Amino acid sequence: MGRLTELRCFNHSDREAAARCTMCGRSFCRECITEHEGRVHCAACLASLARGGSKKRSAFPGILGGAWCAVSFVFAWFLFYHLGKLLAKLPSNFHETIFQGF
Repeated sequence: MGRLTELRCFNHSDREAAARCTMCGRSFCRECITEHEGRVHCAACLASLARGGSKKRSAFPGILGGAWCAVSFVFAWFLFYHLGKLLAKLPSNFHETIFQGF
């Protein structure tokens, strides 16, 4: 896939593409693209949105994000738990020499 300036409009091959539709991914010129709710859509995708045919999001990304968060929390807990155990095993005179200048 080339740079956006090298792409041509899907509807008008003689025009340079100005944007890419966020739903179908095709490139379009300024006349063929419309902004709707902060996103850029072509006429066909905008009509699909008007009919209520928007794609439904699956729950999988949310579940995956929650699982990633749980794994990260367990990893951080494991890391800090063992770091604390390591520091607790150090002799007390080690702590006194470290903090002597403070």
